[in-house]
Amino acid sequence: MNLRRHFIKFALALAATPMLAQAQPVTLLNVSYDPTRELYVEFNQAFAKYWKGKTGQDVAVKQSHGGSGKQARSIIDGLDADVATLALAGDTDALFKHGGWVKEGWQKRLPHNSSPYQSTIVLVVRKGNPKGIKDWDDLAKPGVSVITPNPKTSGGARWNYLAAWEFAKRKYGGDAKAKEFVGKLYGNVPVLDTGARGSTITFAQRGQGDVLIAWENEAFLLDKEFGAKFDVIAPSVSILAEPAVAVVDRNVDRKGTRKVAEEYLQFLYSEEGQDIIGKNFYRPAVSAKAQAKYAKQFPKINLFTIDQAFGGWGKADKDHFADGGSFDQIYAKSK
Repeated sequence: MNLRRHFIKFALALAATPMLAQAQPVTLLNVSYDPTRELYVEFNQAFAKYWKGKTGQDVAVKQSHGGSGKQARSIIDGLDADVATLALAGDTDALFKHGGWVKEGWQKRLPHNSSPYQSTIVLVVRKGNPKGIKDWDDLAKPGVSVITPNPKTSGGARWNYLAAWEFAKRKYGGDAKAKEFVGKLYGNVPVLDTGARGSTITFAQRGQGDVLIAWENEAFLLDKEFGAKFDVIAPSVSILAEPAVAVVDRNVDRKGTRKVAEEYLQFLYSEEGQDIIGKNFYRPAVSAKAQAKYAKQFPKINLFTIDQAFGGWGKADKDHFADGGSFDQIYAKSK
């Protein structure tokens, strides 16, 4: 009887004790540009493990990839992104300008102007380099077929375009000569894919073109997977690409995911995040340890920034990629 009374007393006490609330799983959507697929597959797994250990909550991160400009437009049109990890700050600025999807001053929220990783633009050729490609000027020669995506839809394509422009401006003297050179280069482009990964597929799997203008990380992924088929050429000069990341404010506030979304981006700056960045052939932006660990895999290239050469993305977009800008003028003539 005493045992029964003790059991009832224990059951009543247990019933009166508030149960710890089980953290509900959360899902994030990372809307990114083409060549970050592999990076974020690995990073998302690491973040989910970190977040589970810290909070006890399961988090699943879904990925969406495509041309950076096209991805920005998808968010503006209602794609339910929690974070935007696009190819260039100008595409993220568009999220502020067209609907206030991100708040003004978004680029100052995280270190290094919200750019946790960097890259540059290199050239990929067929094994043995049968066309003798050594630098940008070889891409404008007759009989050289060049694969690069469309600057109207791809952030990577804009980096490609501006890298070639600045090379020519320095070598031949002035914007007029640069425009003439880039016109010849695009006259050698048989097809404009919408994104960088599409151009990689055109070059690597469909066998089109003599040279691919590519993100550095994309070039190294190709070399890793098909090393016997391709060579990577480091040009004499190229642009320092600084992809930026941002929380999509309107969506996270509506969905209640701000805390986890902010920590997701902050984790890119952690030592583990920076190591994953280097492992996936991006240049770690802030970790001295990761920079030293992966320094040998990156070629020494004379790099310039978008601000130094073009006065920032706002001016570069207006001069080169807006309707009627230099690209429209060049491409109309080249075809």
